Amino acid sequence: MYEDFSATDPLTQQSFHCEYQCLVVGIATRHSDTVDIKFMVNGQSVWLGLPHPAWVEFKRITGLPLSDRMAVDLAGFYLKRAIESGLGADRNHWNDITVKDVLGLAHSLNWVPQTALTQ
Repeated sequence: MYEDFSATDPLTQQSFHCEYQCLVVGIATRHSDTVDIKFMVNGQSVWLGLPHPAWVEFKRITGLPLSDRMAVDLAGFYLKRAIESGLGADRNHWNDITVKDVLGLAHSLNWVPQTALTQ
């Protein structure tokens, strides 16, 4: 779904081609407690760190595990929305994504019901 996509920055009208490259659990690599997902954006590396507690909350809410494939879609969706909201893609690492952000993205993808977000 969000493994290979394009997005346009509304401020600059610059088009970005985003392509998933890899997923790395970030405990040992940066002591960040995130799952880091790398996209190539117009040939430049962009990493998005999804916090580990999001996996626990997703499972608690849905009863289903959050898979690597789903994590890639969540990170890609986050990146696409960031670009299309005018934030651009000039950051090479997004490590400020919260559990609430992840669950909100999952809701937007119809993976989590709205009522579960208020509990």
